Amino acid sequence: MGLNHEDTKARSKYKPYPSYKDSGVEWLGEIPEHWLKSAIKFMAIGKDTLFIDGDWIESKDISDSGIKYITTGNVGVGIYKEQGSGFISDETFKKLNCTELFAGDLLVSRLNAPIGRACIVPELNNRVVTSVDNVVIRPNIDFSKQFLKYLFTSSEYFQHTSNLARGSTMQRISRGLLGNVRFSYPSLDEQKSITSFLDQETGKIDLLIEKQQAMIALLKEKRQAVISHAVTKGLNPNTPLKDSGIKWLGQIPEDWVVKRLKFNYKLQSKKVEITNQQVIALENIEGWTGRLVSTDSAYQGQDVEFLDGDILFGKLRPYLAKVYRCKSLGVGFGDILVYRPKSHMDSDFSFYQFLNEQFISIVDSSTYGTKMPRASSEFIGEMYLPTPPKPEQKEIASYLDTQTQKIDTLIEKSQQAITLLKERKTALISAAVTGKIDVREHINV
Repeated sequence: MGLNHEDTKARSKYKPYPSYKDSGVEWLGEIPEHWLKSAIKFMAIGKDTLFIDGDWIESKDISDSGIKYITTGNVGVGIYKEQGSGFISDETFKKLNCTELFAGDLLVSRLNAPIGRACIVPELNNRVVTSVDNVVIRPNIDFSKQFLKYLFTSSEYFQHTSNLARGSTMQRISRGLLGNVRFSYPSLDEQKSITSFLDQETGKIDLLIEKQQAMIALLKEKRQAVISHAVTKGLNPNTPLKDSGIKWLGQIPEDWVVKRLKFNYKLQSKKVEITNQQVIALENIEGWTGRLVSTDSAYQGQDVEFLDGDILFGKLRPYLAKVYRCKSLGVGFGDILVYRPKSHMDSDFSFYQFLNEQFISIVDSSTYGTKMPRASSEFIGEMYLPTPPKPEQKEIASYLDTQTQKIDTLIEKSQQAITLLKERKTALISAAVTGKIDVREHINV
């Protein structure tokens, strides 16, 4: 298996072990001379050990309270993910003869990529059971659960379990195949040393990732603020202002007018059959940026036609910030409103006007329905919008094109940094738990 850049860096910074031997296992390669080999199923031989699938619990068995039911969705890569709110009753627990989980149990997911990912069950202040596609492991005293958690996070391990997985629509690995996966390990004391090292080093990397994520959040907030200010106040901070008469708008430039949205844009309703033209649905639009996202979805039937310059606006509550400026002829599919700017409106400015977070917030507060809250096109049409002269609209759009591009570039750099940090973390974990590097002298006591 070839080494990527981060693998090389991880291995060059730390010394290898003094001597190695052939493991006889393809995915492991060479291992330190003193390390042992085993199959996963053999780590659960002895008193108080367990290597068993979770329970077959059907949707009809789920209740609103009782014993907490966790699934493969709760198993992240090395972390427990709090999601879902399913429970089963004590009666169902007894009827199905369920296995109760305890804090500290190791959960390995047999379903969905990455196959074989694992987490340690935290203290959930409740009795707990898990689904059949999770394997519960309580290893014997020769193994550190924290070490195993890291082992089941290594890239070589994931590659191996992926090769073993079966299924055309949903990949999974059987417990039998998982149990036969061979791995190498050192003494318990050395496992704990490796775990301590990885805790401290991955902790540092996680902190750097959090800082980059915080930076991205701030940049996104700035992007929205820049757009909202420009489309409601203009670009000249010294321009005379007047009261708009609209509470959410406050003051606007003196030469701007306030118009209802329906007088700036015509809502389109002409439907056409979907053939070979471009089709855009909510899933194809990235929120707050208006960029297109490609999907494999196939759309059939007919829906509203759009032209170059039209504005698409998502009307479902979770997707109100999905706005797109059309650049060709096509079809807006599903819960999308198609607005055509009138002659006094610049199309590029219109895109930013719909992205104004104050405008979106008001539309959001008007949504109706419980299951899939949506905005009313009638309500949207009656909303008041600050409307500058068309030449000024063009200036604002050009300015926002430049400013958002600068911010997007910074966001992209932070995202690239996060990608590299995650690669570095993965490479470090893999190198340490497979014995490619000796980290024992790098532990801060």
